Amino acid sequence: MLLIKTQRDMLLSPLQAVSGIVEKRHTLPILSNVLLEKRADKLTLLATDIEIQITTSTGASASDGDGAVTVGARKLQDILRSLPDKADVSLVLEEKRLQVRSGKSRFTLQTLPADDFPRMALSDAELKKFSVTQKQFRQLLAQTQFSMAAQDVRYYLNGLLLMVDGNELRAVATDGHRLAYASMALEAPLENNPPKQEVILPRKTVLELNRLLTDNDEPLLIELAPNQIRFQFGQINLVSKLIDGKFPDYERVIPATLKNVVSLNRSVLLQSMVRAAIMTNEKFRGVRLVLTPGSMKIMAANAEQEEAQEEIEVDYSGDAIDVGFNVGYLLDVLNNTSAETVEWGFNDASSSALLTIHGNDRFKYVVMPMRI
Repeated sequence: MLLIKTQRDMLLSPLQAVSGIVEKRHTLPILSNVLLEKRADKLTLLATDIEIQITTSTGASASDGDGAVTVGARKLQDILRSLPDKADVSLVLEEKRLQVRSGKSRFTLQTLPADDFPRMALSDAELKKFSVTQKQFRQLLAQTQFSMAAQDVRYYLNGLLLMVDGNELRAVATDGHRLAYASMALEAPLENNPPKQEVILPRKTVLELNRLLTDNDEPLLIELAPNQIRFQFGQINLVSKLIDGKFPDYERVIPATLKNVVSLNRSVLLQSMVRAAIMTNEKFRGVRLVLTPGSMKIMAANAEQEEAQEEIEVDYSGDAIDVGFNVGYLLDVLNNTSAETVEWGFNDASSSALLTIHGNDRFKYVVMPMRI
C-alpha cells in the first residue's frame, strides 16, 4: 500500500518538527517511533514521550487510500536526510514493513501497529485561551529559559513559570542561584476567567518550543487546562503536561532597593567576561569584581596560579564593592539580551545583584554572589 509520494523536504520538515522529543532508548520501544497516519489527502505525523505530544501534517498525493503505521523516527529521519535535496520519496507499507523508495534507493524498516501507539488524553476541561506572536513568545523564553534548573530535586525548578495576570504575560525561571524574569503585554486578557493564571512548563517543553518557534509575527495560540497546556502554531500542535508544584515567590527574590547602580556597555562587558572566564577554575568558574569610582575590574584565577584581569572605565561614584560571581551565570544573561546598555545594581558584597536593561522594566535578572 502506497502511503505517500512526495518530495523529500515535504516529508523531512514535519518529521524533524515532531521527532525532537523522541528518546533514542525507551522502556517502551514504540515511543522511539513516529506515528504516520494517512487520511484522504493529508499525512499526519505524531510523536510523544508520554509527557509531551507533538502533531503536524503534510499534503499527501498519489496514494492508495487511508492507513496508519509507526516506524523508527530517527532511522526514517536519517534516511531522508541522506537523500538528495529535491528527490521524490515514496513510503510503501508492505506486510508490516515500511519501504522508503527514492530513485534507485530502497530501505525497508520494521514497524509496530498504529493501534498500540499511546496518545495523550487531551483535557476536555474549559480551556483558558490567549494569543501572542511566535516572535514575542520566543523572545520571552530566550530571556528566561537559561535560568531553569536541569536536574534539581526541587522538581518545580526544572521548568519555567508562565503567568497571565490581567493584560500581562510573565515568564520566570530560577535554579536557586539566579533568577530571570521577563514580561510582555497581551492585546486582550483571558476571557471570563480569574485575573491570574499560573502554570509551570517542564524544561523539555520549553526547549522544544524554543526549537520549533520562529521569529515571525504568525499567531501562537496558547490554551491552558488544569493539568495541560496546548500550543498551536503553523501546522504544529504541541500538548504538554504541566509540573504540579508551587513555584517560589519570585517577587521576594528581586531586590526592591539598590544603593549602588552602574551602567555598562553590554558588548564591552561580555567580551571582558569571556576573556576572564578562560582563567577560571573549571568546576567553580568564579570571577571577582572590584567596583570603585570610575573603574570596574574583573579578575579570575585558577588552581595553576594563572590569572586574568580586565578593567573597564565606568561612570560610577558609589561605594567600593569587592564581590565574586559564577561567570557562567553572567555570560548567560549577557548572551541572551541584545540591549546596548545594561544596568548592574548592588547593595553589598553579600547580597544578590540585579541586572536590568536601561529603560526597560520588563526584564530583570537576579544573581547571587559566591565566595572566592
